[in-house]
Amino acid sequence: MATKSLYDQGLPHDEIMYREHFQRGNDFCKIELFRSAREEFKAALHYKPGDEASKKMEEDCENQIQQDARKVYIIIPIVLVIIAAVILFV
Repeated sequence: MATKSLYDQGLPHDEIMYREHFQRGNDFCKIELFRSAREEFKAALHYKPGDEASKKMEEDCENQIQQDARKVYIIIPIVLVIIAAVILFV
């Protein structure tokens, strides 16, 4: 049996928008687009303020963004040293 569309369930507009943003946030998380996911969870909170699930997911995205940034801050100096070494010794 086919599931009903969000629009066919008689839900209020705010609930439909909340679910769409929350689902989009989950989809972005699956493909590791954490900045986009964080913005979708923020948008979901606009339609359902105080929602614990959206808050937690937004925090998780923020933590992942910070971890990724730390990795970049470690890798960039190493790459620059390698580039400088290649330029100096070639």
